[in-house]
Amino acid sequence: MPNQTLWGHPKGLYILFFTELWERFSYYGMRAILVLYVTAKTTALNPGMGWNNVSALELYGWYTMMVYVMSVPGGLLADRFLGQKKTVLLGGFLLCIGHFILAFDTLWAFYTGIVLIILGVGGLKPNISTMVGGLYKSGDVKRDTAFTIFYIGINIGAFTAPLIVGYVGEEINWHYGFGLAGIGMAIGQIVYMFGQKYLKTVGNFVPVIKENGIRKKVKLTSIEKDRMLVLILSFIIVIVFWGAYEQAGGLMNLFARDKIDRSIMGFVIPASYFQALPAFYVILFGMPIAYLWTQWRKMGKESSSLFKMGIGTIIMGFGFLLLAKAASNASISFDGKASVYWLFAVYLLHVIGELSISPVALSFITKLAPVKYASLMMGIYFMVTGLGNKLAGMLGEAAQNTSEKTIFISVFIFCVAFGLVLVLFVKKLKKLTHGADVDSNTNPIVEIS
Repeated sequence: MPNQTLWGHPKGLYILFFTELWERFSYYGMRAILVLYVTAKTTALNPGMGWNNVSALELYGWYTMMVYVMSVPGGLLADRFLGQKKTVLLGGFLLCIGHFILAFDTLWAFYTGIVLIILGVGGLKPNISTMVGGLYKSGDVKRDTAFTIFYIGINIGAFTAPLIVGYVGEEINWHYGFGLAGIGMAIGQIVYMFGQKYLKTVGNFVPVIKENGIRKKVKLTSIEKDRMLVLILSFIIVIVFWGAYEQAGGLMNLFARDKIDRSIMGFVIPASYFQALPAFYVILFGMPIAYLWTQWRKMGKESSSLFKMGIGTIIMGFGFLLLAKAASNASISFDGKASVYWLFAVYLLHVIGELSISPVALSFITKLAPVKYASLMMGIYFMVTGLGNKLAGMLGEAAQNTSEKTIFISVFIFCVAFGLVLVLFVKKLKKLTHGADVDSNTNPIVEIS
C-alpha cells in the first residue's frame, strides 16, 4: 500500500479520480450530442447527418453497447499481457485520437473516430476501476469510501460535459464539440502519465504461473464458485438498471427535445443540457444518501449490496411512472409539450436509484471476484453494462413505432417487479457470498455507497 496519503487515502486514488473524471467528460460529451447530431437536418445552419430517429437510436444502442463490451478484451489484455496500468495508458491514447478525428467533418472520420473511442474505453474503463480497489488491503473499509470518491469524480465529468460540449456542439458546431471532448481526454491522459509515481504498487502485470513450460490451471474453490453465482446475478441487475437508465441519452434525449417545454423565464434550455442533470444530482446527493444508508445499517436494518441494488431498481422504476405522466400530459397539451419540471423530478428518482446500484456494484465486484480474474470480471461487468445500453437503444427504437408512454409504463412495471423479487430473496443470496460482503469490523453488513 502506498505511503503517500491525502485525506486518509492513497494519493494514487486522486490520480485515478482525475483521469476517470476527464475520460467521463469525453464520453458523456460524446453521448450528449451523438443522437442530436445524427438527427439534425443537413440543411441547418449547423448541419447534422439527417438520419431519422429510429436509425439514430439504433446507432446509439450499438455504440453505447460496444464501448462497454470491449471491456472484456480490455480486461483480458491487462490480465494476460500488459497489466492494468499500461492498458489504461493505451486506452487513453486511443480515446484522444478518436475524439480529435471526430472533429473533422467527413463520413470516414465519423466512423473511424467512433471505432477508436470504443477501443479506448474498452482498454481504460475496467482497468482503472480495478486499480482503485487494488490501492487498498482486503477488508479495509476505506475501499468503499474510495469508490464513492471515485464515483463523484465520474459525475463531475458527466455533469460538466453536456453543459460545455453540449453547448458548443448544439449552438456552434457539432464537430467542435467532438474535438472539445478530446481535449478533456488529453488532460486526463497527462494527469495519469505524471501521476505514475503514486501508482507504483498497483496495476502491474503479474505473469501466469507455469509448470514445466505448461500454463498452470488454477481451479476455483467451492466458495469462489458460490461468489461467482452471486456476481452473475448482480450482472443481470446491471443489465436491467442500465437498460432503463440509459434512456437518458437516447429516447429521453429526443423526448426532451420534442415533447418538453424547455423554456424557463424566457430562456430555452438546450436539450443536451439535461444530460448534465443526473450527474449534478449525484454530486449533490451522493454523500447524503451514503449517510442515510449508514444510519439505516446502524439501526440494524438490512443494507447489504444486493438489498441496495433491489431498492435502487424499484426507485428508478418510479421515475418512469413520472415519465409516463409527462408523456400523457404532452399528448393532451395544446402545443404537444409537457412541463420541464417533470424531467427534474424523473432524473432525481433515477439518480437515487443509481446511487444504490452503480457504485455499489463496482465495490461488490472487487470484493467477490477471484484475484486472478479481477480485471476480467470487471470487464464482464462493463460488458453487461453495454448490453443494458443496447437494450436501452432497442426500447427507444420500439417507442418510435408505439409511443413513449407505453415504453415508460412497461419499464416502470418491470423494474418494480424485478426489484421486489430481489429484495425478497436477498437473505438467501447473501449466504452465497460467504462473508465477502462484510467489513473489517466484523459487522455482517457492509456499508457500500
